[in-house]
Amino acid sequence: MEGLLAEHERLSQSGTFSKTIDDIQKTIDLLVKARESIAANPNETSLNLVKLQNPVKSSLEDVHKDLEEVRKHQTRYSKLLDKKFKDKALPQMDYDALSSQPTLINRAIAMHLLREGQFSVASIFLTEATKNNAVDTVEEDMTMSGTEHDLGLGSLKSESLRKQFANMYHILHEMKNERNLVPAIEWAREKSDDLEKRGSNLEFELGKVQFVWLFVGKQLQKGRLSLYGGRQHALEYARQELSRFRPRHLREIQQLCGAIAFTPHLRQSPYRRMFLNSDAWDDLATSFTKEFCALLGLSADSPLYIAATAGAIALPHFSKLQEIMKEKRTEWTTKHEIPVEIPLPPSYRFHNIFVCPVSKEQTTDRNPPMMMPCGHVVAQETLVNLSRNTRFKCPYCPNESHPREAMKIYM
Repeated sequence: MEGLLAEHERLSQSGTFSKTIDDIQKTIDLLVKARESIAANPNETSLNLVKLQNPVKSSLEDVHKDLEEVRKHQTRYSKLLDKKFKDKALPQMDYDALSSQPTLINRAIAMHLLREGQFSVASIFLTEATKNNAVDTVEEDMTMSGTEHDLGLGSLKSESLRKQFANMYHILHEMKNERNLVPAIEWAREKSDDLEKRGSNLEFELGKVQFVWLFVGKQLQKGRLSLYGGRQHALEYARQELSRFRPRHLREIQQLCGAIAFTPHLRQSPYRRMFLNSDAWDDLATSFTKEFCALLGLSADSPLYIAATAGAIALPHFSKLQEIMKEKRTEWTTKHEIPVEIPLPPSYRFHNIFVCPVSKEQTTDRNPPMMMPCGHVVAQETLVNLSRNTRFKCPYCPNESHPREAMKIYM
């Protein structure tokens, strides 16, 4: 693996095409200069072309040498990749769960393009998908309230939705690249009621980071707000902007203001984590993206990205499963369930499931989990089989109960 990484580093250094671009620019400059000379004195056209021949030939040879060097590194890197990662046939299945859902697939692709800011590409894709009759052509705006949902692509054609994503990217750019929180603060203030209904602390978190930014002496003069750095200005900002958060965040506000007593020795103070947190801006950008998308009725991450990542994690397990089934000459008989556990990260587990401890079967809408008075839970079919409509003993404790006393659990 070390050899592969080393070759990757060499490729990244030599494969930038910067020297090639410089050589091409020299050729262009020679041609432009010759054109100007010919335009100024047409009688010397032949002489200028003769003079141009050798320099252009030499310049093109340099370009060829540059590309040959890049090609050499690419070939070596490709061979190392093939040697390290053996090509294996992908698992084959007779059942394709996505073949009957082209609309959902196209929607996921279009939404991913919109979320990545590729608005023109998304527009072309939507047009092509609509031409192929693979989508629902209902024209419907998706509002910030997130109450209108459309499983087709009509809502993705909304100019309003595109403007909202463009606004999100503008705010994130200002936040990450310019360290300017003013657009984000103004947006959070505008959506304060919606954020409050969600129980979100985003508005206060933005104000807290802004306080720290001012406290350490930075300044901003962008947007409608004009903010100057320094401890005094940070305190003034706290009085004007953070005082309304006292009922919920009084302790944190006190800690922010109390840090003044430790100036200029914040590194040795109890508040160093609040003022010297290198991840604060990235965490804030993540929180902002999550809340912005939530008000649109969307998840924080692209569904297409999540599905592709989960598939990449699961692929080795399916390959191994196929090898085992081939050796044992068995078949995958259940279409809607997978026969092995896929170790997806916690952030990729969106739906709770319950497996009955007695029957070892996963519960469904037709066979929901039922909780007995003692607190133990079994599947409904198990409950019926155990009780036979009479009082029965819990399989995990001495308590007895009647089936009608069991309560359905909603996952």
